[in-house]
Amino acid sequence: MSKARKLTFEEIFAARPTVDEVKNMPRTPLVAVVENIRSMHNVGSIFRSSDGAGIGHLYLTGYTAVPPRPEIEKTALGATDSVPWSYHKNAAEVVSRLKGQGYEIVVVEQTTESKPFFKTEYSFPLCLIMGNEVDGVSGELVAMADKAVDIPMLGVKHSLNVSVAYGIVLYGILAKYL
Repeated sequence: MSKARKLTFEEIFAARPTVDEVKNMPRTPLVAVVENIRSMHNVGSIFRSSDGAGIGHLYLTGYTAVPPRPEIEKTALGATDSVPWSYHKNAAEVVSRLKGQGYEIVVVEQTTESKPFFKTEYSFPLCLIMGNEVDGVSGELVAMADKAVDIPMLGVKHSLNVSVAYGIVLYGILAKYL
């Protein structure tokens, strides 16, 4: 039998940095571009996963909702204050600028060239692109990408919720960085 015990809320909270401390901590060499995310709950969840991974910046683009919104905060749980973020109408302009700064552009999308995210080698700094819940990433951004990755689907459904997929792929990439 294991000698492990569950940490108390107090123990977890005591080990957690404050928002001000996080703002001064080094961030991972990962940024994310989210394009036309319809659900504000998905946006909030993406903020929360971004906080956990310590990403460098979250770019909200197109018609993606931006904070402050109660629907975003419900799932972000304060991560909108700890994750550097900005809004840009045109995602392609953001991706073009990041590409010019040496970021590897990785799109999460089912394409003719997609590889499973866990069988892919990555270069850093890296930009991860996620797309709309129904239409996915636009063809324009797919064409700009250096790599396309996907999550193998073994059931009837061919995709996961965008915020779930983001968390899975983000942490898969982070595991290769750490």
